[in-house]
Amino acid sequence: MPFQRKSSKPKTFLNETDLYDYAVKALGRQMRSEAELGRLMQRRAEPGERGTAAIAQAILRLREHGYLNDAAFAETYARLRQENEKLGQRRIAQDLRQKGVHDTLIAETLDARYGQTNEEALAREHLERKRLRKPENEKETARVMRRLMAAGFSTGVIYKILRQWDVPGEALAALDNLGSVEDEPHEG
Repeated sequence: MPFQRKSSKPKTFLNETDLYDYAVKALGRQMRSEAELGRLMQRRAEPGERGTAAIAQAILRLREHGYLNDAAFAETYARLRQENEKLGQRRIAQDLRQKGVHDTLIAETLDARYGQTNEEALAREHLERKRLRKPENEKETARVMRRLMAAGFSTGVIYKILRQWDVPGEALAALDNLGSVEDEPHEG
């Protein structure tokens, strides 16, 4: 059983104005999607309909004042992850979905961001950034493949890079099962 924190005073909930101020401060510390900010404010708002209405009003004011825009958030998030971390399109889509961005907005953002991007070149930059070298055996080959898949690159690009590294055919054959499992669509 987890430890219960003993509080000497009852928990006070924030009203709409205080939620707005709380949200502005939270956005000042870190960019967030509308859904993320809503979840964050949920902890501070009164439970029930009154709290939900206060959160909705605060979010509406944030949008009106230009502090909250999921399209700008998605574009900035994708740009930073692509330029700085050299992540692939699949990983960005997964992260944005987890942050509560709508699928249509994710698709538009990724089309604009990755439309002219050479995925193989980006994967090679990712390998260089992570200091991953040509694998010497099956175990290292599997490790490189897992790292590239986790970074959001397609198995076709991964196999192309491994073939250009002259990875032995047996090592690639051993990876076929791993690749086919990862390429199946995930429900979420």
